Amino acid sequence: MSLQLLELDQADQLSACRLSLLLGLKSEHNLIQQFLEFGKNLIGAQKAILCFHEETYFWHHADHKIHAVLKLQKRNNAQFFKDKVFIDQKHPHYMDFSAYMNEGGVEHHRIIALNILKNDESIGIALFFDNEQQAFDPLKISLLAEHGMNFSRYLELKYNHEILNELYEQQCALNFSKTKFFSIISHDLRAPFHGLLGFSEVLAKERHTLDESSVQNIADYLYDTSQSTYNLLESLLEWAMAEGGRFVYHPINFNLKQATSIVIKVLNTLAIKKNIALIDEVPENLKVYADINMITSVIQNLVSNALKFTRLDGHGFVALRAKLAEDGVEIYIEDNGLGMTELQMSTVFHPRITASLRGTDGEKGAGLGLTLCKRFIDLNLGKISVSSKEGEGTIFKVVLPCATDGTEVLIAQKDSGDVTLA
Repeated sequence: MSLQLLELDQADQLSACRLSLLLGLKSEHNLIQQFLEFGKNLIGAQKAILCFHEETYFWHHADHKIHAVLKLQKRNNAQFFKDKVFIDQKHPHYMDFSAYMNEGGVEHHRIIALNILKNDESIGIALFFDNEQQAFDPLKISLLAEHGMNFSRYLELKYNHEILNELYEQQCALNFSKTKFFSIISHDLRAPFHGLLGFSEVLAKERHTLDESSVQNIADYLYDTSQSTYNLLESLLEWAMAEGGRFVYHPINFNLKQATSIVIKVLNTLAIKKNIALIDEVPENLKVYADINMITSVIQNLVSNALKFTRLDGHGFVALRAKLAEDGVEIYIEDNGLGMTELQMSTVFHPRITASLRGTDGEKGAGLGLTLCKRFIDLNLGKISVSSKEGEGTIFKVVLPCATDGTEVLIAQKDSGDVTLA
């Protein structure tokens, strides 16, 4: 059996080769190629191989070129070392190892193997071999073994640095999330209470000085402010749960109309109040596979946002449409409102610490809604995008997976099980 050499561009499973990519396999500074070429020149071998036990490919170096070889089966190469860092002709298991390698397609007359270690555990082997008859020089073998140990130490440092860097980035993201969270609490959640407390005090202490119209105005203010503050609190809690990975993702097959009908019922009163036509043109039997609560929340957020920025002149509309496409079910939320600038479109899904823009009726927001929508759509393996023209309106497009075959609406609740996102 001979090895089937592949060009690196032909290796389509490289994403599973984390250590190799960490060593710059496809970069100009390919440390795998440098390690194998230096070892070959040092020992006087014509060919070399580096194999990490848990990766899909191993790497073959000859004639100044490196190729990928797909592993056809998992082989326990480390069993032959027996607490040694290398295998040469003096090793007690050399003959068995040599036969094992020849059987696996590594044809040779002489061969040296180095054990690649991380935290004192074997993670791979390096082979240097050819068909020359003369044995390798013992002094050069010792130098090669030292070269292999230096490579192992470098790899361990590189790997640990990568892990620390990932932890650092996660901590930075966590700290930024905390900053956003507390800034929104201190600004948008605390501010409404000044008005609530002030007008409540007027009602409590000066009710006898107010006429019925003033009382009604204060009551309207208290209701509207309480409602918007409650909505903000709900968004904050949902956002915090999503950021912390504590949402339960429970996908099922369901009619998209179920979600849009709920949204229409919830927001129709607001649409009537703002004199905006709220239109649901989603087909009755269009099914998606997603978490119904998350998707309902996304649609409600997008429609609420559209209502917020649509004019009050009686010509405004917000329309929900959907259709089946090649890559899933496409959902459109369209309005003919204020629209967005190019800059606003480029940052629309970025969390904002400051308060968001006021709506056409003075509505306030926390700048969290669209960030939460993006997070929910990502969790449901979907896509969300926006197109807009300032002064003409905005279209949000959401793409969700189609319903899976053979499962009726809501039946999946029984069998799919909850998956907590971490």
